[in-house]
Amino acid sequence: MKLSTRSRYGVRMMADLADHYGENPVFLKDIAKREDISEKYLSIIVIPLRSGGLIQSTRGAHGGYTLARRPEEITVQDIFDALEGKICLVDCVNNPKDCPRVGICPTRDIWSVLGDKIRETLNSVTLADLVKTRREKADNNMMSNI
Repeated sequence: MKLSTRSRYGVRMMADLADHYGENPVFLKDIAKREDISEKYLSIIVIPLRSGGLIQSTRGAHGGYTLARRPEEITVQDIFDALEGKICLVDCVNNPKDCPRVGICPTRDIWSVLGDKIRETLNSVTLADLVKTRREKADNNMMSNI
C-alpha cells in the first residue's frame, strides 16, 4: 500500500495552516515555498479541502487560506476523507455483495481489521499534534546545530 502524493501533500499543507492558525490568512505561494510543494499542485488540493469544510478562503490583498476549525478539531483522517474518500483497502470490505467469495474468504477479515487500525490511527492524530511535533523537531534540530 502506498499513500498518494495528494494525501501526503494535503496533510503537509494542513499542518502548515495549523502552524499559522490564529494569524492572517496564508497565501498558497507561502505554503508552497515552506513545504517545497508546487503552488499549482496546492491549488488543486485546496478544492476538496474547502468542499470538505476543512479550510476557508478569503479573496483580496489580505486574502488567503485559513483552517475552518481549530487544529485540535481536525484529524488526519478528516484530511484523507476529503482528499481520497473513505479508506477501504479492498472493495469487498465495504461491498460484500460484489464478491462471491465473501463467505469463504480467509483474508477479507484481515483487510477489514487492517483498515480499521489505519482509520483508528489517523483519527488519533490532530493537526495540533502535528504542529507540536513539528515544533519539537525544529527545536531539537536547532539544538543539534549549536
